[in-house]
Amino acid sequence: MLELILILLAVAAIASLLGFGRVSGVALTGAKVLIFVALIAFLLILLGIIAIA
Repeated sequence: MLELILILLAVAAIASLLGFGRVSGVALTGAKVLIFVALIAFLLILLGIIAIA
């Protein structure tokens, strides 16, 4: 998941440099959503609610 976040951030940065505002916005929004999901999953694992066997 971290790899996908980094790819989306790179796409957003390159698209913004080239002037593609909508593509940059979509990639940045996708990265924000995935960061939020990763943080929630990390907190659930940290608190022991989800166990990795």
